[in-house]
Amino acid sequence: MAGQDVCDGALPRGLGAAIRESAGEIAALLRQGADMELRVPGAQWSAGQAAAHLALANELMADLAAGRARPYGDGTPQSLAAANEQALAAFGERRPEPLAAMIVAQADACLKALEEGAAEATVVSPLGVMGPHVLGSYLLTHMLGHGYDLARTLGRPHMITRARVELTLPFLVTVMPRVADTARTARLSASYAIRLWGGGGFGVRVAGTTVSVSPQPPARPDCTILIEPVTFLLMALGRRGQASALARGRILVRGRKPWLAPRFPGLFTAP
Repeated sequence: MAGQDVCDGALPRGLGAAIRESAGEIAALLRQGADMELRVPGAQWSAGQAAAHLALANELMADLAAGRARPYGDGTPQSLAAANEQALAAFGERRPEPLAAMIVAQADACLKALEEGAAEATVVSPLGVMGPHVLGSYLLTHMLGHGYDLARTLGRPHMITRARVELTLPFLVTVMPRVADTARTARLSASYAIRLWGGGGFGVRVAGTTVSVSPQPPARPDCTILIEPVTFLLMALGRRGQASALARGRILVRGRKPWLAPRFPGLFTAP
């Protein structure tokens, strides 16, 4: 994936800037007179709860990057949802300014720890064991997902860009086998190449309940899915459905078995 293995200091090039800028843009949304009582479309949280969750998650990531253990569920959607609700119940802040400041401060703290190499070779995250650089990609992915929710709730432009989407790929490639729905993969044998418009991509091999993901697309996949980057991330995070993306021409399919493409999104649970 272009740029993914090129480092700027201790992190992949562009990742630190993307994290800082995304945190700043989310904070700016909250500081523009945000109504924190508005409900997030398609969710049970208010804008205040979503922002509080994001602030707490950034703090969690900062602790992990600093080498401090922070158990948080067991990686299943049910346990993560329960951990989220428990954390929100114990944290009463819902005002925009304090939450904006916390989101920025904890993103900065996480980056500082990552750049200084405070953590060991791997950390135990809510979605499994990963290297510090993947944790940074996780932080960015999580902020973009909830930042999108807040922007949509408040009627403002979101902060997801093609360049930022490419920086989420290390996390997504790492976590996809963990979030595969084995009930849906059990009878499938297929190889996929996922290619983002403008660069970037990865490969997925499904062999029954075994799902493997590689940072490079295979040379001869059964099915190649070409997808607009922002659409890809929103679908990967469960924020957009496949039907609307196909209708808008944001997904193109080719290969020996193009009929495998519609099955792909349903093979995974959004992290």
